[in-house]
Amino acid sequence: MKDELVLGFPSKVLDDLGAFQGIRSNHIEHYLGTILDPRNTRFLPRSQAEGDPHFKQIIPYVIVMCDNAFLHYVRGKSSGEKRLVAKGSIGIGGHINSSDETLFSVGQDFYEGAVQRELHEELRLTGNIPTRIVGLLNDDSTPVGQVHFGIVHLCELTDKAVCKGEACITGLKFLTFEELTDKREELEGWSQHCLDHLQEFLHLWRLQ
Repeated sequence: MKDELVLGFPSKVLDDLGAFQGIRSNHIEHYLGTILDPRNTRFLPRSQAEGDPHFKQIIPYVIVMCDNAFLHYVRGKSSGEKRLVAKGSIGIGGHINSSDETLFSVGQDFYEGAVQRELHEELRLTGNIPTRIVGLLNDDSTPVGQVHFGIVHLCELTDKAVCKGEACITGLKFLTFEELTDKREELEGWSQHCLDHLQEFLHLWRLQ
Protein backbone atom coordinates (compact mmCIF):
# COMPACT_ATOMS: atom_id res chain seq x y z
CA MET A 1 0.00 0.00 0.00
CA LYS A 2 1.30 3.45 -0.92
CA ASP A 3 2.38 5.52 2.08
CA GLU A 4 0.22 8.58 2.73
CA LEU A 5 2.04 11.91 2.42
CA VAL A 6 1.16 14.38 5.19
CA LEU A 7 1.87 18.10 5.57
CA GLY A 8 3.90 19.46 8.44
CA PHE A 9 6.79 21.66 9.48
CA PRO A 10 10.06 21.25 11.40
CA SER A 11 9.54 21.51 15.16
CA LYS A 12 12.28 24.14 15.22
CA VAL A 13 9.86 26.54 13.49
CA LEU A 14 7.61 26.37 16.55
CA ASP A 15 10.59 26.75 18.87
CA ASP A 16 11.64 29.90 17.01
CA LEU A 17 8.09 31.35 17.20
CA GLY A 18 7.76 30.51 20.89
CA ALA A 19 6.96 26.94 21.84
CA PHE A 20 4.04 26.40 24.21
CA GLN A 21 2.29 23.51 25.91
CA GLY A 22 -1.49 23.12 25.62
CA ILE A 23 -3.72 25.80 24.09
CA ARG A 24 -2.71 29.17 22.72
CA SER A 25 -5.49 31.61 21.83
CA ASN A 26 -3.53 34.84 21.24
CA HIS A 27 -1.19 35.91 18.42
CA ILE A 28 -2.72 33.12 16.33
CA GLU A 29 -2.19 34.86 12.99
CA HIS A 30 1.47 35.45 13.79
CA TYR A 31 1.98 31.71 14.31
CA LEU A 32 -0.14 30.64 11.34
CA GLY A 33 1.54 33.05 8.95
CA THR A 34 4.84 31.27 9.58
CA ILE A 35 3.61 27.72 10.11
CA LEU A 36 1.55 27.69 6.90
CA ASP A 37 4.17 29.48 4.84
CA PRO A 38 5.09 27.10 1.98
CA ARG A 39 8.76 27.86 2.68
CA ASN A 40 8.38 26.16 6.08
CA THR A 41 6.10 23.25 5.22
CA ARG A 42 6.75 20.01 3.42
CA PHE A 43 5.17 16.61 2.89
CA LEU A 44 6.59 13.49 4.51
CA PRO A 45 5.45 9.86 4.37
CA ARG A 46 3.14 9.39 7.33
CA SER A 47 4.98 6.28 8.48
CA GLN A 48 8.11 8.42 8.83
CA ALA A 49 6.42 11.48 10.32
CA GLU A 50 4.62 9.52 13.06
CA GLY A 51 7.96 8.55 14.61
CA ASP A 52 9.81 11.83 14.15
CA PRO A 53 9.31 14.41 16.96
CA HIS A 54 11.45 16.86 14.98
CA PHE A 55 8.52 17.20 12.53
CA LYS A 56 5.03 18.46 13.44
CA GLN A 57 2.11 17.23 11.32
CA ILE A 58 -0.53 19.94 10.86
CA ILE A 59 -4.01 18.86 11.98
CA PRO A 60 -7.20 20.95 11.60
CA TYR A 61 -9.34 20.20 14.68
CA VAL A 62 -12.90 21.47 14.17
CA ILE A 63 -15.37 21.70 17.06
CA VAL A 64 -18.91 21.51 15.65
CA MET A 65 -21.70 23.12 17.65
CA CYS A 66 -25.48 23.49 17.39
CA ASP A 67 -27.95 24.94 19.89
CA ASN A 68 -25.41 25.18 22.73
CA ALA A 69 -24.32 21.56 22.26
CA PHE A 70 -21.14 20.13 20.76
CA LEU A 71 -20.59 17.17 18.46
CA HIS A 72 -18.96 14.23 20.24
CA TYR A 73 -17.89 10.85 18.88
CA VAL A 74 -15.74 7.88 19.79
CA ARG A 75 -12.84 6.80 17.58
CA GLY A 76 -13.53 3.28 16.27
CA LYS A 77 -11.11 0.47 15.50
CA SER A 78 -10.72 1.60 11.88
CA SER A 79 -9.28 4.96 12.97
CA GLY A 80 -6.03 5.91 11.24
CA GLU A 81 -4.53 6.81 14.62
CA LYS A 82 -4.54 3.50 16.53
CA ARG A 83 -3.23 5.16 19.69
CA LEU A 84 -6.55 7.03 20.07
CA VAL A 85 -8.97 4.15 19.42
CA ALA A 86 -11.93 4.06 21.89
CA LYS A 87 -11.23 7.63 23.00
CA GLY A 88 -13.97 10.27 22.89
CA SER A 89 -13.37 13.36 20.74
CA ILE A 90 -14.93 16.73 20.01
CA GLY A 91 -12.54 17.46 17.14
CA ILE A 92 -13.34 16.73 13.51
CA GLY A 93 -10.34 16.75 11.19
CA GLY A 94 -7.22 14.97 10.13
CA HIS A 95 -4.02 15.14 8.14
CA ILE A 96 -3.49 17.43 5.17
CA ASN A 97 -2.47 15.27 2.23
CA SER A 98 -0.43 15.92 -0.89
CA SER A 99 -3.58 15.50 -3.01
CA ASP A 100 -4.97 18.69 -1.43
CA GLU A 101 -2.16 20.65 -3.04
CA THR A 102 -3.47 19.89 -6.53
CA LEU A 103 -6.97 21.10 -5.64
CA PHE A 104 -6.30 24.32 -3.79
CA SER A 105 -3.87 27.24 -3.80
CA VAL A 106 -0.93 27.67 -1.44
CA GLY A 107 -0.73 29.00 2.11
CA GLN A 108 -3.88 29.65 4.10
CA ASP A 109 -6.23 29.25 1.10
CA PHE A 110 -4.75 25.82 0.52
CA TYR A 111 -5.18 25.01 4.20
CA GLU A 112 -8.82 26.19 4.29
CA GLY A 113 -9.62 23.98 1.31
CA ALA A 114 -8.16 20.99 3.14
CA VAL A 115 -10.27 21.81 6.21
CA GLN A 116 -13.44 21.67 4.10
CA ARG A 117 -12.37 18.35 2.58
CA GLU A 118 -11.84 16.85 6.02
CA LEU A 119 -15.21 18.09 7.29
CA HIS A 120 -17.05 16.64 4.31
CA GLU A 121 -15.19 13.34 4.50
CA GLU A 122 -15.84 12.74 8.18
CA LEU A 123 -19.40 14.10 8.22
CA ARG A 124 -22.17 14.02 5.62
CA LEU A 125 -22.55 17.73 4.98
CA THR A 126 -23.55 19.76 1.96
CA GLY A 127 -22.07 23.04 0.85
CA ASN A 128 -19.25 25.08 2.36
CA ILE A 129 -19.28 25.11 6.18
CA PRO A 130 -17.67 28.34 7.45
CA THR A 131 -15.27 27.82 10.35
CA ARG A 132 -13.25 30.19 12.50
CA ILE A 133 -9.85 29.52 14.02
CA VAL A 134 -9.99 30.08 17.78
CA GLY A 135 -6.80 28.46 19.05
CA LEU A 136 -3.61 26.53 18.48
CA LEU A 137 -2.86 23.24 20.21
CA ASN A 138 0.49 21.70 21.05
CA ASP A 139 0.90 18.86 23.55
CA ASP A 140 4.35 17.34 23.83
CA SER A 141 3.38 15.26 26.87
CA THR A 142 2.35 12.22 24.78
CA PRO A 143 3.92 10.36 21.82
CA VAL A 144 0.93 11.31 19.65
CA GLY A 145 1.12 14.96 20.62
CA GLN A 146 4.86 15.19 20.03
CA VAL A 147 4.41 14.66 16.29
CA HIS A 148 1.23 16.71 15.71
CA PHE A 149 0.20 20.36 15.87
CA GLY A 150 -3.48 21.29 16.07
CA ILE A 151 -5.29 24.30 14.63
CA VAL A 152 -8.58 24.56 16.52
CA HIS A 153 -11.68 25.75 14.66
CA LEU A 154 -15.30 26.33 15.64
CA CYS A 155 -18.22 25.95 13.28
CA GLU A 156 -21.95 26.21 13.90
CA LEU A 157 -24.66 24.13 12.24
CA THR A 158 -28.36 24.96 12.14
CA ASP A 159 -29.49 21.33 12.36
CA LYS A 160 -28.39 18.49 14.64
CA ALA A 161 -29.31 15.86 12.03
CA VAL A 162 -25.68 15.06 11.20
CA CYS A 163 -24.47 11.67 9.98
CA LYS A 164 -20.97 10.25 9.99
CA GLY A 165 -19.09 9.95 6.71
CA GLU A 166 -16.41 7.50 7.84
CA ALA A 167 -16.60 4.15 9.62
CA CYS A 168 -14.01 5.19 12.21
CA ILE A 169 -16.53 7.61 13.75
CA THR A 170 -18.86 5.90 16.24
CA GLY A 171 -21.47 7.09 18.74
CA LEU A 172 -21.91 10.45 17.01
CA LYS A 173 -24.15 12.81 19.03
CA PHE A 174 -24.39 16.34 20.37
CA LEU A 175 -23.64 16.84 24.08
CA THR A 176 -23.92 19.90 26.30
CA PHE A 177 -20.90 21.42 28.00
CA GLU A 178 -22.01 19.84 31.27
CA GLU A 179 -22.34 16.39 29.65
CA LEU A 180 -18.89 16.71 28.11
CA THR A 181 -17.44 17.74 31.46
CA ASP A 182 -18.84 14.55 32.97
CA LYS A 183 -17.05 12.57 30.21
CA ARG A 184 -13.78 14.50 30.41
CA GLU A 185 -11.63 11.57 31.52
CA GLU A 186 -12.90 9.50 28.56
CA LEU A 187 -11.76 12.10 26.02
CA GLU A 188 -8.51 12.07 24.06
CA GLY A 189 -5.92 14.55 25.30
CA TRP A 190 -6.54 17.20 22.67
CA SER A 191 -10.28 17.18 23.40
CA GLN A 192 -9.58 17.57 27.10
CA HIS A 193 -7.48 20.64 26.35
CA CYS A 194 -10.24 22.06 24.14
CA LEU A 195 -12.94 21.35 26.71
CA ASP A 196 -10.93 23.20 29.36
CA HIS A 197 -10.82 26.24 27.05
CA LEU A 198 -14.25 25.89 25.45
CA GLN A 199 -15.78 28.94 27.13
CA GLU A 200 -12.80 31.01 25.99
CA PHE A 201 -13.24 29.69 22.44
CA LEU A 202 -16.92 30.63 22.49
CA HIS A 203 -16.03 34.14 23.66
CA LEU A 204 -13.58 34.52 20.75
CA TRP A 205 -16.21 33.12 18.36
CA ARG A 206 -18.75 35.77 19.43
CA LEU A 207 -16.20 38.57 19.11
CA GLN A 208 -15.34 37.77 15.47
